[in-house]
Amino acid sequence: MGVALTKSAQWTAAGYGTGTLEITPLNEAILKEIIMFVESFIYKHPKEAKYVFVEPLEWKTSLDLSAFESGYVVSETTAKSEEVDKNGQPLLFLSVPQIKIRSFGQLSHFLFMAKDAKLKEAQACIEANRDPVAKILGSEYNTMKEDSTALNILDKITKDDDPEIEIKIKIAMLLKQLDLHLLNHSLKHISLEIRLNPVSVKKDIELLKRFSGKGEQTVLESIEYTSDYEFSNGCRAPPWRQIRGEMCYVMVKPHDVETLCVTCSAKGVFLNGGKTDDEGDIDYERKGEIYKDLVTFLKEKSAKFSENMSKHVIDFKEEQKEMDQLGEAAKEEAGTFQKAISGSDKRSLEKNQINFGKNQMAKRLAPSLNWKATVNYKDKSSGKDSQEEKRGGKLESRRKSSAPPGRAQLLRKSVERIEEISDSSSESEENEETPEHRQEANADLPSEYWQIQKLVKYLKGGNQTATVIALCSMRDFNLAQETCQLAIRDVGGLEVLINLLDTDEVKCKIGSLKILKEISHNPQIRRSIVDLGGLPIMVNILDSPHKSLKCLAAETIANVAKFRRARQVVRKHGGITRLVALLDCAQSSAEPMQSSLYEARDVEVARCGALALWSCSKSYANKEAIRKAGGIPLLARLLKTSHENMLIPVVGTLQECASEENYRAAIKAERIIENLVKNLSSENEQLQEHCAMAIYQCAEDEETRDLVRLHGGLKPLASLLNNTDNKERLAAVTGAIWKCSISKENVTKFREYKAIETLVGLLTDQPEEVLVNVVGALGECCQEYENRVIIRKCGGIQPLVNLLVGINQALLVNVTKAVGACAMEPESMTIIDRLDGVRLLWSLLKNPHPDVKASAAWALCPCIQNAKDAGEMVRSFVGGLELVVNLLKSDNKEVLASVCAAITNIAKDQENLAVITDHGVVPLLSKLANTNNDKLRRHLAEAISRCCMWGRNRVAFGEHKAVAPLVRYLKSNDTNVHRATAQALYQLSEDADNCITMHENGAVKLLLAMVGSPDQELQEAAAGCISNIRRLALATEKARYT
Repeated sequence: MGVALTKSAQWTAAGYGTGTLEITPLNEAILKEIIMFVESFIYKHPKEAKYVFVEPLEWKTSLDLSAFESGYVVSETTAKSEEVDKNGQPLLFLSVPQIKIRSFGQLSHFLFMAKDAKLKEAQACIEANRDPVAKILGSEYNTMKEDSTALNILDKITKDDDPEIEIKIKIAMLLKQLDLHLLNHSLKHISLEIRLNPVSVKKDIELLKRFSGKGEQTVLESIEYTSDYEFSNGCRAPPWRQIRGEMCYVMVKPHDVETLCVTCSAKGVFLNGGKTDDEGDIDYERKGEIYKDLVTFLKEKSAKFSENMSKHVIDFKEEQKEMDQLGEAAKEEAGTFQKAISGSDKRSLEKNQINFGKNQMAKRLAPSLNWKATVNYKDKSSGKDSQEEKRGGKLESRRKSSAPPGRAQLLRKSVERIEEISDSSSESEENEETPEHRQEANADLPSEYWQIQKLVKYLKGGNQTATVIALCSMRDFNLAQETCQLAIRDVGGLEVLINLLDTDEVKCKIGSLKILKEISHNPQIRRSIVDLGGLPIMVNILDSPHKSLKCLAAETIANVAKFRRARQVVRKHGGITRLVALLDCAQSSAEPMQSSLYEARDVEVARCGALALWSCSKSYANKEAIRKAGGIPLLARLLKTSHENMLIPVVGTLQECASEENYRAAIKAERIIENLVKNLSSENEQLQEHCAMAIYQCAEDEETRDLVRLHGGLKPLASLLNNTDNKERLAAVTGAIWKCSISKENVTKFREYKAIETLVGLLTDQPEEVLVNVVGALGECCQEYENRVIIRKCGGIQPLVNLLVGINQALLVNVTKAVGACAMEPESMTIIDRLDGVRLLWSLLKNPHPDVKASAAWALCPCIQNAKDAGEMVRSFVGGLELVVNLLKSDNKEVLASVCAAITNIAKDQENLAVITDHGVVPLLSKLANTNNDKLRRHLAEAISRCCMWGRNRVAFGEHKAVAPLVRYLKSNDTNVHRATAQALYQLSEDADNCITMHENGAVKLLLAMVGSPDQELQEAAAGCISNIRRLALATEKARYT
């Protein structure tokens, strides 16, 4: 095992201390093999499993003390095994978070208790114990040494006088076999690795673009790079990601699934975490399997792509072949190009090449390709369709032509390409070009570009007066226009503007900041400002005594800090503390409601500070920094002002921060909810939206929901539902209503204000953001009978059932909950059945998202309970019962609990119970018995109780070791678990062997205590079980004496 971990596993650089295992498919495969070996060790080699290691394997575990049950002594901070060595020392000892394990048997038990976290624990163990063999068998068997061959190990063992020599030999051999197995497994894994290159990836993307667009016959709706900039090596990924083998990131929109953000790397193609915010930051972490190429990936993710691709496969291959031929022909012609041209042409070409060289040297004064792509954007986009038609025509004619393109055509293209490069020359070179070239250049670049270039020259070389005049002149341009923004960047203006911030001249700083504030609305400019080190300078300006400078710096920071890296820079350079200090400028009075006591400039400083904090508060670390800097009391005081311009960024900041529990507690303590409710009645729609959104975030807590009701916030929320034009505000308002509806008292108020009828009217013709919240609110309201009747009478059942065919995960979770709640009323259930709603719910059990599966399974329970002929209805779904049984193999606890609840209802019909028994429901339910989750325990016990009523299922549960774990459920603190477990044990006690198992595991004592329970069902089940156990004991005793 040591050799495989040293040579095959992929470790990070050690740096200070030990290295860690990289998160790679190979390492995952190695860890899984090791886990399989350790888990099976206790069964395959029970004698060797008891061997005590020479040194314990020690690491930091994330496993909670609650995971340790029988066989362990657990205290508040420690857990130790009852199994000890000959010196009385426990073989497993946990002192949170440090754990020590000294035998394979305890390792096996530990991995079993780790469940879903076993991969993480195995990784932590191996990282902390780089040579586990030496700790298991002793330092003389250190596999890190060069002489650790099998023969040397065996030679050392045979010379040893250790009494456990035979066990040591056996374990050494087993570990050596594991080592060889891991090495072979690694070689197979490495041999199957895919190696892509930028050329092949680019070719695939270009081909897919040709077959993409609107219409059912295209393979994709769209496919675009996330970055327009291409490095010289053909990659578009940032350099720090290229080191990891990543080449580019692509946004793909198939016809039938949501937009996918895809990473193309040398190892293959995989789904990443997508864009984290509006600025284009990408979550680079891999979220799925690695595929050999982009086409294979898309075939797996989109059924529509696979279907349409099969129709275009011949055309696709022809295009691919044609692109390969063109590439080879271009290479050939490039080699013979110098020979093909005449002397005069050659001189002309040399001149162009010289100009090109000059152009490279004068790069700072030349427009970049990125900027050129944005010039005349509207004109180009308007002619996009016609260009696509022309391109399609060219492709079609090329496809029909069998002869390859001639040398003259390639020569002409090459000359045109060099002329195109010459056209983008700087102003100084333009005089040397022919008038034709100058005219073409002027046609490509607007006049503003050259004027801005001249102004930048004055900024660079002029005195103070010339600099101020140049700054004022630059502000006369339309800086909101993208062409002007990128022109400033391309001619080196950004560096100059940022350098001016470091001067002592206040006027120059103000002029520079005013320009930076305007152009920093552009995402590319924002990133350039951060790359050039502009943010730390702006943060320092926040300490300036000049209030105008403070305002401009804070506003510019607010614009720039729209992406993660910028927010991080602001925090690391002390920007959060300084920005919070700006909020205190307006607090010169104990009565902040009186605007007359404010100075206009102080109000503006505080507003700009709040605006910057709003942008910065989108990251967790910054939220904590704002809280620690004392931002909440200051924001609370600013919230009492009547200045709407101030209120919007203040409420926006609170809305962002309210996602954290610490903030929600502080918001309650500062009595902020009252002011949020008051501002719901404001005339400003943006302020209403942010107040509603803040309430939505805070209303996770019951106390906050009560405060909203007590301060009269429910009525304005209900009235805002009638204004449906502003969709962003409507989404925030419906979200606040949804969260407030979790409390029954609030639901009663909403019923008084006729909000439920209005919500039903919003179930159609609304964006998904609104629908998710509307359906969530209706799902909470449906928990009461009166509201279910209102929804049915208002015609709400049909639009709810219609939404079951969507693909939005959050919407499906809420819709299934609402439909399930409506199904509790028989009349509504009849409508759901007529609209085929049960079949749609059943089909959602195939959904890839666990939350949707679980919610659909919960919704099916009342449907089966209240359907007229439930048994026949369930059997009518082809493959439905098998699907439900197979869901018992899920790793998600909520899915398992909901499926067990569904099986409880399905099993009420004898025929259905027989079918699921044939599908293997008994062993699957038995396998789940060793769980600590009380919710799963309850529904699992109910399912077992129901399944006992067919054939020899009672005996089968005993054979599959389900009885002993059920007895442990009686130690739970949940009465519902006690009732369900007692009923299950009562059914199982009909079998004699099960009675013996219950008695051996101490069931009688636990059940006797429950006979006196006030719960009648629990009483009867406990008494019945004890009666069966006692009856068996009497029969056995009688048989013994007769």
